[in-house]
Amino acid sequence: MRNKEFSDRRGNAATAKATMLDAFRTAQATAAPEKAAKLAQRVAVAQARDQRRAQREQVKREEQQQLESEAAAQRAAKTAETELRKSAMDDRIARVVADEVARKAERDLRYAKRKAAAMAAA
Repeated sequence: MRNKEFSDRRGNAATAKATMLDAFRTAQATAAPEKAAKLAQRVAVAQARDQRRAQREQVKREEQQQLESEAAAQRAAKTAETELRKSAMDDRIARVVADEVARKAERDLRYAKRKAAAMAAA
C-alpha cells in the first residue's frame, strides 16, 4: 500500500509539474506581444532621451563657441583701444618733442643773431 501511495504522489507531482509548465508556456506566448510593445516603447524612450541629450550638448557647444567669439572680439577691441591710446600718446610725445626742438632752434637763432650783431658792432 505504501508503494501505491508513493507512486500516486509521484504521478500527481509530474502531472502538476506538466500543468504548470503548460500554463507558463501559454502565459509566455500570450505576453510576447505585450513584451514586444513594452520593449519597443523603452527603445523609443531611450532614443528620445539620447536625442534630447545630443540637442542639449549641441546647444552647449554653440553657446561655448559664441562666448569664445565674444571674448575674442572683446580682446581684439581692447587691443585696438590700447594701440589707439599708445598711438595717441606717441603722437603727443612727438609733437612735444618737435615743439621743443623748434623752440630750441628759434632760441639758437636768436643767440646767433645777437652774437653776430655784437660782433658786427665790435
